[in-house]
Amino acid sequence: WNETVELFRAKMPLRKHRCRFKSYEHCFTAAEAVDWLHELLRCSQNFGPEVTRKQTVQLLKKFLKNHVIEDIKGKWGQEDFEDNRHLYRFPPSSPLKPYPKKPPYQKDVIKFPEWNDPPPGTSQENIPVRPVVMNSEMWYKRHSIAIGEVPACRLVHRRQLTEANVEEIWKSMTLSYLQKILGLDSLEEVLDIKLVNSKFIIHNVYSVSKQGVVILDDKSKELPHWVLSAMKCLANWPNCSDLKQPMYLGFEKDVFKTIADYYGHLKEPLLTFHLFDAFVSVLGLLQKEKVAVEAFQICCLLLPPENRRKLQLLMRMMARICLNKEMPPLCDGFGTRTLMVQTFSRCILCSKDEVDLDELLAARLVTFLMDNYQEILKVPLDLQTSIEERVAHLRRVQIKYPGADMDITLSAPSFCRQISPEEFEYQRSYGSQEPLAALLEEVITDAKLSSKEKKKKLKQFQKSYPEVYQERFPTPESEALLFPEKPKPKPQLLMWALKKPFQPFQRTRSFRM
Repeated sequence: WNETVELFRAKMPLRKHRCRFKSYEHCFTAAEAVDWLHELLRCSQNFGPEVTRKQTVQLLKKFLKNHVIEDIKGKWGQEDFEDNRHLYRFPPSSPLKPYPKKPPYQKDVIKFPEWNDPPPGTSQENIPVRPVVMNSEMWYKRHSIAIGEVPACRLVHRRQLTEANVEEIWKSMTLSYLQKILGLDSLEEVLDIKLVNSKFIIHNVYSVSKQGVVILDDKSKELPHWVLSAMKCLANWPNCSDLKQPMYLGFEKDVFKTIADYYGHLKEPLLTFHLFDAFVSVLGLLQKEKVAVEAFQICCLLLPPENRRKLQLLMRMMARICLNKEMPPLCDGFGTRTLMVQTFSRCILCSKDEVDLDELLAARLVTFLMDNYQEILKVPLDLQTSIEERVAHLRRVQIKYPGADMDITLSAPSFCRQISPEEFEYQRSYGSQEPLAALLEEVITDAKLSSKEKKKKLKQFQKSYPEVYQERFPTPESEALLFPEKPKPKPQLLMWALKKPFQPFQRTRSFRM
């Protein structure tokens, strides 16, 4: 509503008008307001092209009553708005209501029952809790099956699931699905979770006929026999050539009026006052038809079974009447489709307190329901399968291995990434060499080892892992740098050489002839 009021106040053309020899600035006539607002509502995704000019006038009457607009003389509240040349203006203060604040984000709507939780009425004060550290040895014991060793194990039967546990799982997972589809941080702004009945959800899923219509356990909540007969008569209206066609003129109108009177006098709309905000929230998703259908499916599961059954039978009748070309006109001046929407929209969706444009929202929702009722009133199979698998998992037995007497939550990898054959070969070839290369570097840099011991260890490493050693020392020079040669001492001067007397140069005998 704030969006509509904001657009109306911001973009409604204002100009100078004269009335009774007097000029007024920044105002508009009633007819101009109806023209402009009617076009705005028709183009809005929340209302659509089905909005009539009469409905727009009704909205402007409520705008005048709630001081969104006022008379040119400042009067509002008691005056009646009509589609004429009367002058109106916007009041200086805005009547916009504050937007509701979202409550803090809640990860889980309702906590799933855990097997470690004690049954209701028991105390946890005397339960010993020992912290267990998951080391490599315990991990090996638990996962030794992978290498072919299967240790002795025992089966531990889980605690029996009660009916209350199953109901809480159905309620929690259903509301979680709805919250995810609506894209909300919490459902508290559109739904009171405490009023959601898990028994209704389970009944609407499993207690159905072959046609998918809910079967009621309490037959007193069924449609009256005469109403059901009237609905079958119109839904299965015979062709004109059929001799069973009623003889008197206007019979079909009387039957339709009987059905409309019954649904019009219901104490509460079929979608209930409690779920009004939830269904209105789904209207914002109509542009994404598939998402809207899924959201409506879940919302309809929350209905009381008698409401869901009445809605299913009514929507089937409305859709068949609209598709039956042999059906005589049920009302003068209205098409069959328009008549269906206007007649039953208020008994399907309505707020407890009168709110502006409720009838337009209801008409838009009922139109979408008529076009997609077969899908919307089905049980969502994805949700049903997920919940059934969850319940089955909690009922399975558990296998425990020695050394694992206590439940420990292990951080297992969440996914596996597929690698290429080339990357696999590379990891197989070089993945194991990295620790060996690190070991070699430790030997090289170990200052506590003497040169002799280090050479001995390096020779052993070279003999065991020649490829790793060759990669670290590709040339003899690189290996020689690790053990530089010590400089050789100069030879000492021999003492005996100095004891000989110095002999002068003697002329040698000439070899010349």
